[in-house]
Amino acid sequence: MNDAVVVRRARAKVNLWLNVVGRRAPHGEKGGYHLLDSLVAFADLADTLEASPSDGLTLTVDGPGAATLANEPDNLVLRAARKLADRAGVAPRAALRLIKNIPIAAGLGGGSADAAAALRALSELWRLALPVEELFDLAGSLGADVPMCLAGRPAIASGVGERLDPAPPLPACAILLVNPGVALSTPEVFAARTGDFTPVRPLVTPWSDLAGLIEALALRGNDLTAPAVKLRPVVGEVLDFLKGTAGVRHVAMSGSGATCFALYANDAEAQAAARTVPAAWWRHAGILAAS
Repeated sequence: MNDAVVVRRARAKVNLWLNVVGRRAPHGEKGGYHLLDSLVAFADLADTLEASPSDGLTLTVDGPGAATLANEPDNLVLRAARKLADRAGVAPRAALRLIKNIPIAAGLGGGSADAAAALRALSELWRLALPVEELFDLAGSLGADVPMCLAGRPAIASGVGERLDPAPPLPACAILLVNPGVALSTPEVFAARTGDFTPVRPLVTPWSDLAGLIEALALRGNDLTAPAVKLRPVVGEVLDFLKGTAGVRHVAMSGSGATCFALYANDAEAQAAARTVPAAWWRHAGILAAS
């Protein structure tokens, strides 16, 4: 075992577009899951996971989002630790500390990012040498978003989210994330979705600048927006607000909500827009990671 404290960042995932393109047959592993086509990127907002040597397995949670996890004794971080230990044939011994900054049930993949960070940190702490394919297989068993968070780079996700193809390089731009303080569970949003599935629109010509990226995003959108707004009308209010901010290039919802995002050409525009967000809403302005 590594005697040093291992620290990993767990960056917030943003679905720049998200189309529901089908559904798996209701049998077998992940039967009934919806099939997606999504451009996934990462914001500079992140949780932090620290892993230290210990005689047992413990988890403490600090930070702005700590209170929301106080009653979750078996969250994804602990499940990831136990599954990794079982797969590697080692005792699950580590003192884990999670500094929680990403809102819960917000469409930003916070729990999945934390689980991916746990897999990375504990692999180093326990000096494991699992093949990359096996680590991604383990990530997929924890949830559809965990493999993309484990990869941690812009990708076009398909299947139920486990198939990842490299995305074209993202142009430099800034992002403003806004959540109105309501939670949305992914199952309830999918259950509220109506209508046909969206045809897959292959990316024939990669974007070369921000205008090209915005054009691709506007063409595809987020198919879960309408059911999310139906369940939590305030999501629509956030979208309308962001559309009215100065310098905004594109507005959409991330994942199954309720967090919405706006893209800007630079950080100064995103920070200026953030200062106008109603005080009751959570917000984060920063840079969209290009890689």
